[in-house]
Amino acid sequence: MTNNGVNKGRRRFLVGATTVIGAVGAVGVAVPFVASWQPSARALAAGAPVRADISKLETGQQMTVEWRGKPVWVVRRSKEMIEQTRNVSPERLRDPQAQADQQPSYASGPLRSIKPEIAVFVGICTHLGCSPTFRPEPGAADLGGDWPGGYFCPCHGSRFDLAGRVFTGVPAPLNLEVPPHRYESDTVLVVGEDEEAS
Repeated sequence: MTNNGVNKGRRRFLVGATTVIGAVGAVGVAVPFVASWQPSARALAAGAPVRADISKLETGQQMTVEWRGKPVWVVRRSKEMIEQTRNVSPERLRDPQAQADQQPSYASGPLRSIKPEIAVFVGICTHLGCSPTFRPEPGAADLGGDWPGGYFCPCHGSRFDLAGRVFTGVPAPLNLEVPPHRYESDTVLVVGEDEEAS
């Protein structure tokens, strides 16, 4: 006890306790407020465009970028790969002219690309969502002597050519999806934005 009946120790304790409780309350109010500034799960799922530097992508090679949580394959096709793809017999393909809605209109036709030498596909099999393997070498013995090069899904045996077109007689019902994309320059590919919108 001190002068005038004031207990300074008790006063300090009450002031300190009130300050701590006030600070905890302020944080409790601030956290949801600050969290509301973050993009929603829906906005994140929509996916922002992704830029990919393709300057170092060698002929015949594939690189992978991620867009909307999915792998997107970018392949630099050689002249031979383009020719092999053009020469695949239409009878062997389920949708040879790529008429199903699996690509933007600017990537239509048998090569399904803006530039013949660059192919862009979502790397997910249209059967059950597995990820096919890149098998560009023609005539692979384990895929049959008439294999023109493309993608093989080891899960259930689906096959796609180097334009992502599905072969007949396999479980996959559709061609590989071609995502919206455009070229920002000769060396920068933008996945997730339409060419027409640029």
